[in-house]
Amino acid sequence: MDSIGQYLRSERERRQISIEELAQTTRIPIRILLELEADRFDELPGDVFVRGFLRSYARALGMDDSAVLARYGALYPSSEAPLPIPAIEPPEKGRRYGVTFAVVVLLVLFTLALSVVLRPRHRDIPMELSRVDSPAAGLTPERSLIELEAPAAVTFALNERLSAPRS
Repeated sequence: MDSIGQYLRSERERRQISIEELAQTTRIPIRILLELEADRFDELPGDVFVRGFLRSYARALGMDDSAVLARYGALYPSSEAPLPIPAIEPPEKGRRYGVTFAVVVLLVLFTLALSVVLRPRHRDIPMELSRVDSPAAGLTPERSLIELEAPAAVTFALNERLSAPRS
């Protein structure tokens, strides 16, 4: 019985397919294909990859991939036992003040930002001025809505300054 590598090489040569064409079809590097044909499986990655390479090789040649894998399994039994899956342990129930503190700080910042954004504007205007009974009742260009009088002291000081002789 031929080795799996010799068997694959003879099938490839019988179909007149070059190693470069096979590498392009399977997208397996030429170095790995040559190692498969030379039965140097110890230089290849794990058994799972070798089986994948053999499957792709067989399909590219139009062969039955399950027969090639069975032949490989008979010649090279899998010696790797699957690694045990470690048990998932629940996290320790320690005090998590850091997370609680961060959540509280974020809530306070969010509340402050919301209060700034949603704060009503123009609350400084007295209610008497903001309420208008009729929009243009009695307004003329000569009169303003609010007539302000300057305080007497300010008016007196301005009059003195204006009437003083300039030197």
